Order: sequence, then C-alpha cells, then structure tokens
Amino acid sequence: MTDLSPDEPVAPADIELLAAGRHADPFAVLGPHRRADGGWRIAAFLPGAASVQAVSEAGAELPLAHVHDGLFQAGAASSFMVSATDYRLRIQWPSALQETADPYAFGLILSDADLDAIARGTHEQIDACLGAHCVRMDGVEGVRFAVWAPNARRVSVVGDFNAWDGRRHPMRLRYAAGVWELFVPGVRPGQAYKFELIGADGSLLPQKADPCARQAELAPATASVVADPQPFAWTDGAWMAGRAARHAPDAPLSVYEVHVGSWLHGEAGRAGTWEELGDRLIPYARGMGFTHLELLPIMEHPFGGSWGYQPLGLFAPTARYGSPRDFAAFVDRCHGAGLGVILDWVPAHFPTDPHGLARFDGTALYEYQDPREGFHQDWNTYIYNLGRNEVRNFVRASGLAWLERFHIDGLRVDAVASMLYRDYSRKPGEWVPNHLGGRENLEAIDFLRELNEQVRRGVPGALMIAEESTAWPGVTAPVAEGGLGFHRKWNMGWMHDTLRYMQRDPLFRRYHYHDLTFGMVYAYTERFMLPLSHDEVVHGKGSLIGKMPGDRWQRFANLRAYFGFMWTHPGSKLLFMGGEFAQEREWNHDRQLDWELLADPLHAGVQRVVRDLNHAYAALPALHRRDAEPSGFRWVVGDDESNSVFAYLRTDGEHWVLAVCNMTPTPLAGYKVGVPRGGLWRERLNTDAADYGGSGMGNGGAVQAVDEPAHGLPHALSLTLPPLATLLLEARE
Repeated sequence: MTDLSPDEPVAPADIELLAAGRHADPFAVLGPHRRADGGWRIAAFLPGAASVQAVSEAGAELPLAHVHDGLFQAGAASSFMVSATDYRLRIQWPSALQETADPYAFGLILSDADLDAIARGTHEQIDACLGAHCVRMDGVEGVRFAVWAPNARRVSVVGDFNAWDGRRHPMRLRYAAGVWELFVPGVRPGQAYKFELIGADGSLLPQKADPCARQAELAPATASVVADPQPFAWTDGAWMAGRAARHAPDAPLSVYEVHVGSWLHGEAGRAGTWEELGDRLIPYARGMGFTHLELLPIMEHPFGGSWGYQPLGLFAPTARYGSPRDFAAFVDRCHGAGLGVILDWVPAHFPTDPHGLARFDGTALYEYQDPREGFHQDWNTYIYNLGRNEVRNFVRASGLAWLERFHIDGLRVDAVASMLYRDYSRKPGEWVPNHLGGRENLEAIDFLRELNEQVRRGVPGALMIAEESTAWPGVTAPVAEGGLGFHRKWNMGWMHDTLRYMQRDPLFRRYHYHDLTFGMVYAYTERFMLPLSHDEVVHGKGSLIGKMPGDRWQRFANLRAYFGFMWTHPGSKLLFMGGEFAQEREWNHDRQLDWELLADPLHAGVQRVVRDLNHAYAALPALHRRDAEPSGFRWVVGDDESNSVFAYLRTDGEHWVLAVCNMTPTPLAGYKVGVPRGGLWRERLNTDAADYGGSGMGNGGAVQAVDEPAHGLPHALSLTLPPLATLLLEARE
C-alpha cells in the first residue's frame, strides 16, 4: 500500500479508466490507502449508488463524497480505524440499502507457492486454488474468485451480486502466474457468476464461464454457480477399501453404459433426477448382474445433442439432473448397493462456444494457436495444448477431481487415438509434425502417462480405461516399461470384426469364419474390454438387434448367441443400455428407452439371457480368473468353417468351462467336442432355452463325457447344438 500525500485525491485518469471498466490495477486506487500523515484515504467505485458511507468497527460514520462517474472517496483520520479491514461500506442503492466489507481492503489471496505450482504445471488441486470458493478472510464471509488469464488487460467477476456490471469488481493480477484474484464479501453459495475480460488486443470479450467452476446453471443458461462448500458425508468406506480387488485383472468386470438423460424419463417426459435414477437404475443394474455403471459424460456441456462429449465444465456435474451434492449421493448409493461408477471423460477436445475456453483471454490460451494442431475437423472443436504447463495441469486436475471428490471408480478416456496422433483424421499438409519430425503427439503421450501414474499413486483402486481404436503398442503396459499406463483398453477391433460376422447371412458365415477367431490372436497384447457401446447404435447404424440377419426369430437367436460368445470370450464386458433387451430402434438421446418392449417374450428373453450371462460370468471363476493370461483359454474347435461352429475352454487352473457356438440356423446332433475331464458336464446356460425365447433344444441339462480322445484332449462330449445358439457347460467335480 503506497503512502499518499495528506489530501491526494484519485487521479482523473484513474477515474476515467474505472468508469470505462478498463483499469488494470484497481487495488492501486480503490480501498483504503495510508496517507503520509497517518490517516487514510478510502475510495470506492460504485456506479449507480446514491450515497456511500464508511462505517468503522466502533460505529463511526464517514460519508464518502461522490467525485465523478461512480467514484466515491473521503479522507479519514488515523483514529478512524486501526487496520485496512476495520470498516464496512454502507451503500444506498436506488431501491435498497447494502452494508458490506470493502473487497479492496483485503490483501493477497493466493500464496506464492500456489502461483509457482500453477506456473510450473504441478499444482495437485488446481480447482481448489482457482475458481470460486466460499472462505472467511479476516473474519469476513465471502467468496474468493481466481482465474488464469495471463494475456487479459483487465478481468472482472460479474454476477447476481453486482448486477453483472464489469466495472464493479475488477480483479488483481498476480503476474507470476497470470492469475487474477479477488475476494468479494457477502457472496453466497448458489449465486451465479462469470468473468468479464478485456482481451490482449483491448477488445471486450464475451463473458466467460469459470473454467474451474464446481457447479453451473441449467442449460441453456451458461453462468457458473458458487458451489456449496459443505463436504458430502460419504458412507462408502467399505466399498472404497475393497474396490482394488474388484478392479483386478482377474475380477469379473461387466459394465452397463448409460446415457443418464434417456435411460428413463420422469414426470412430464423430463429426464430423471439423480434421486430418481438412484431409485430405479441402481436396483435394475444390480439385478441384471452388472458390476459397474459407465455414464456418458456428465460434466457440464452446453449442447445436449453432444451427449456430453463436448464439455465445458470439466469440474462441474451437469445441472440437468440435480446438484453436485445430488450426484455425490447417487454415487454413494451405487457403492452401497455394490455397484461401481465409471465416467466417460473428454480430455481430447472442447467446443468453441464463446462463453467457454475458446480464446479465453483473447488468445489461444487453452488451445493450440495453429489450427493444424488446435482444431478437430471431425467435431469442429478445439484441441487442448497439452504442451503448456498450465493447460496440462488443468486437464489432469479435472480427471483427478472426479476420482477424489466424487469417489468415482474409474475414467473411460474418450478419443485417445485422436490425442496420440498429430495427423489423426488429417490429410497431408493439414498437420504439423512433432519436433522429431514424427506424427506422434509427444505432449499428449506424456500427459496420459503422467495422469495414469498420478492416479495409481494417489487414487488406489481407480480404473483408467482407454478408448483407443488403433494398434498403438502398450496402451495398458506400465509406464516404466514404455506403456501409457491404462488398466483397460476398449477392443475396437474385436467389436468391428465380430459385428461384421454377425451381420452376415449365416449361409455365408463359413467364408468369414476367422472374423470370430481373430481376436484371440492378439487377445493378450493388452488388457481388453469388449465394448458394444453407444457408438454402434447411432448415426444411422441402427440397433444391435437391427444388425442381425434372418426372420424375426432368427434375429433374436443371433443376438442371444452373440451375447453368449461375448460373455465367454476373454475380456471385460461393456454393453450400452437398451441392448440388453434388444431395443429395435436406433438410440435417440431425446427419448427414453422403449421399456414397453419387455411385454414381448422375445425382448424379455434377451434381457434374461444377459442377466444370466452376467451372473454366470461372476459365479464361474473359469470365466474371469485368468482373463488376462493365455493359460486361461484354449481353442477346441477353431476351424469348423463348414458348420460355423466354435468351441473353446476357459479355466482358472482348477475349474473348466466349455463354450460352444453354433452360428447357423441348422441344429447339429451328436457333435463331438474334446474336453480335459471325464465325468458329468452340466449345461450351465443355453441361449436357445425356451425361457429366453428359443426353441428349447439342448442336452437335457447335462452331458456325460466319454473316455475317447478328441481335439487333442483325453475325453469327449457328444452334444446337441441348437440353432443359432451358444452353450455354456461346466465340468462337475
């Protein structure tokens, strides 16, 4: 605080800049300033106020003279107050009287250590430092605002508390990190706010939502909201302590992928709230035998038609379904019911909405400057400049915040392939090589490795899952071994090959037999998840049942057989909502699922077979215990192209399960399959069972093995193979 001469008024140039909302250093002018004689000058800029008084702690009143254009000031004797915060402003507005502490009486907010960590990109919780936080400063309740905008000429916080007037609360710039800060007394949780910036070129930018906001207004409104600071009272200690075992490579992992807004609608056709979903979705998913929910992105996003994949609020749950506390309560209820929660998370790109991150301070701050690096042509979005410390820190902190603050059990990282390659979906000349001349995005690779290592160290038991559609090596290999460090990778190749096979007329499947076997050639190169995701039922692709050939009965039989193949194949499982009961139409994010179809026995049968496959997958150690080890799988019949029959064994070293798939409508009697054990083999599941809508053909519940070698194994089963069906047989001790 600079000493002033005894009667030094605010300079006309300062008044002019304040009135224009362009003063870059408001603390140099506003608030209390010591005079050389030991007294004070108090100045406040309050355009629209009728009168202003300073009221001391002792109750002394000091009228401030209205100098010009909303600037009020007065001199005070040294006895008026002891320290800079020992007074309040009593403001008479045209329709109300307000009494508040002076924002410009408070000192620095962020520590030098915080600023240094922000600049270096090493801050562990950037959203706890930046953003809006309810705090108590010098005994005064209010909100601490801070935002990174190093190239802005002026930043103000605007909101419900100042009539959205950017002249009222200009912020202080902390040059060391390019962060602007201000404590505003009296602001309460639930109040809306944004930042108003004058850009690097002197132009007034569109008001910006807070990049680190923990809550936001309900779309289509775009303001940030001061979040309730009270921590949520979690009751999931037992789940959190035991979840690492649930996520181990040898544990059953069956994921139900859900778009929250269209799973089930509530009253008046609106999307369900978190509380309503807790009442309906949690028991449904658990009853179906799924181990986890995976939610399409629930980070705040402006356009519902993006399904959340174009988020702007990387730290805020969308207001569409309730408050952040409501979301935390939903997660807590999931854990209490034994159900994990995975979130889709998007660090690959962000939308160009003017209230968002785009050209945030008038420059390419969060994105690359060069559109060959910084613009996704496929999605018309910007690409995060992960080579910049502050941006890398910001995005990494978002991922960690969901895991830590909301007890999320894992993140499925969207569009990893687009992050890894600089030439992703670009023609020659449309991309910029890395500094080594290659196509790899070295900054993004480092970012993913850093993130995955930090999750391993700081969030034990959390899963990191990559949606990576190329043959990039070592996606799930440890970082120490040169890998990216994910725990699972979506097996997009398996999905494309097997769906292509299933869509063929069974008459011609013999010519494409290896579409179903090829996945085992590379099954152990990564820790895979087998995904039948939302991507396969949108953009004109129809539905899963719509892809199946044949008459109506055959279509349902095909889908049941395919699910039987998927659930017995090595790899964790993921199924998008609606697929479990064979929804006929393509998914539409504006409509709830067609639950009325369950009145049809064929649809209900598909639902039952998915439920029973999930339960068998969890109950039979042979189906998951060695899921990531070659010793857990053996082909028995992998070359019967003429009959389109597949047979394979799964084992955990002690127990054996045999899966046999007949992918034609022709039943086969007396089909011989080799097995490693004699005795009785129980028919644990038959997708052609009458309860599932099938023909009811099978093996009477069990088959006795004979001591006759077959397929290189010492015993054999003589099986009846139903049409378009998968059998699951378990060796009995």
